[in-house]
Amino acid sequence: MTSVHRHDPEFRAAAQHFGRRRFLTATGAAAALAFAVQLPSAGAAAAAEFDGRRISEDPFTLGVASGDPLPGSVLLWTRLAPRPYEPDAGLPRRRVSVHWELAHDERFARVVRRGRATAHPEFQHTVHVEVPHLESGRRFFYRFRVGDWTSPVGRTRTAPAEGSRPAALKLAAVSCQAYHDGYFTAYGHLAQEDLDAVFHLGDYLYEYAVTATGGARAYTDRRLPAHFNRETLTLEDYRLRYALYKSDPDLRAAHAAHNFVVTWDDHETENNYAGDIPENDVPPEEFLLRRAAAYRAYWENQPLRRPQQPQGPDMQLYRRLRFGRLAQFDILDTRQYRSNQAYGDGWQVPGPESEDPSRTMTGATQERWLLDGWRGSQALWNVVPQQVVFARRRNVPTPDFKLSMDSWDGYPASRRRILDGAAAAGVANLMVLTGDVHVGYGLDIKADFDDPGSRTVGTEIVATSISSGKDGSDRPANHDALTTANPHMKFYNGRRGYVTVELGAEQARADFRTVPRVTTPGAPIATAASFVTEAGNPGLRPA
Repeated sequence: MTSVHRHDPEFRAAAQHFGRRRFLTATGAAAALAFAVQLPSAGAAAAAEFDGRRISEDPFTLGVASGDPLPGSVLLWTRLAPRPYEPDAGLPRRRVSVHWELAHDERFARVVRRGRATAHPEFQHTVHVEVPHLESGRRFFYRFRVGDWTSPVGRTRTAPAEGSRPAALKLAAVSCQAYHDGYFTAYGHLAQEDLDAVFHLGDYLYEYAVTATGGARAYTDRRLPAHFNRETLTLEDYRLRYALYKSDPDLRAAHAAHNFVVTWDDHETENNYAGDIPENDVPPEEFLLRRAAAYRAYWENQPLRRPQQPQGPDMQLYRRLRFGRLAQFDILDTRQYRSNQAYGDGWQVPGPESEDPSRTMTGATQERWLLDGWRGSQALWNVVPQQVVFARRRNVPTPDFKLSMDSWDGYPASRRRILDGAAAAGVANLMVLTGDVHVGYGLDIKADFDDPGSRTVGTEIVATSISSGKDGSDRPANHDALTTANPHMKFYNGRRGYVTVELGAEQARADFRTVPRVTTPGAPIATAASFVTEAGNPGLRPA
């Protein structure tokens, strides 16, 4: 199905004054892009409030969420959407007061904090509440109220105190949840896990059209509105797509059960874009408008704190979280600042273009931030949640191998600087968490990938997709070729699911959790394989 997409005229007029590079670097450029800076003004804040008692349908259809835990603070999120599949979500363009509560118990007999927040129409009635001055390292329950409506109850946790030494930390890594490829069954199982946090490593949504029957979900009991059956381009498109995804009950359950720490990959905006360069040949201002719309909708619909709020087509998503002295998490953004993919993208024979030392995956500023953070780290485990495969992957075990130009293999100089920086900082226990490729990998990170006998300097845990790629298989067709070509690859599985990682004082354990199918609902969960890596002795070994 095709459809005409229209950005608001004032948005387009603002963007047309800036070329691609100039737009991203000019002073005040973000402010010039009117629509992405369309924040609640004093006038809007003073406008008449819509009485929540007039809301006649459940406004909490998209659930609740929490994220980015700090030692003394939690971030709570919800979005008011009585009719989530409609462009206005069933609410007028007026502000709505939302009451929130945080308690020690699920029945809210021991309330710790309560307050009121404003759901602004400029943010599609989303709410981000940062609750300070809390006890570190403990669980809380939270909920929201509007008029006569009460949200589902969510669970959240504060991070351990600075300088503390927690005995263990258990996290999950997830990625790639194409709605049109199947059900989010794995999230229903994830909601039952006992976890400190969930790291979402990208492709929270996909820009592609979703048919009236939900693609591979093949609905027989409902029909989705026609406006989902087109690619997302405008702010309205992206907002509606988040509403579709967040209406999934398994995803809502996972968000309510756990803190989420999110970072994007490409599909939250457009497949395989690189920095300010789109996948397709469109005018620079068109892609910048699209990127700004995508970034705005991403922040609105994720449990992110105020520093991550975008300005125009720019958003600082890389950030650092610490869990006492047990773990430091440096969350990367490998899309917004990267050089364009070499040789036209895809799997290519490496050469001078891909190996150019000036090429970057992170941009210079983010790279310095990462290396400086390692130099100041006191953590036992230094974990890097990010998007695309870090370790080398030759596609065949012969000299005519190809590498993925969209992964770190297409940016080997950038990878070398990261590994050299880790070595210089004395990082003993480096772990990279990755998504993107719709399979589960366990990889040793080598000091020299050309020498299989070189020192192992870290581990990479690649989480398979939640649904992207449909049902998959335990042994994909290229299983033998890939594992033979890459002796540092210790595990490869092509089913859907997630991975849990428990970090302890002596070792880390990874459990690859998979479901046999996603094209029909209700599949069971199983552990496909488990591995450990010892503190001070990197390298994956079967548990």
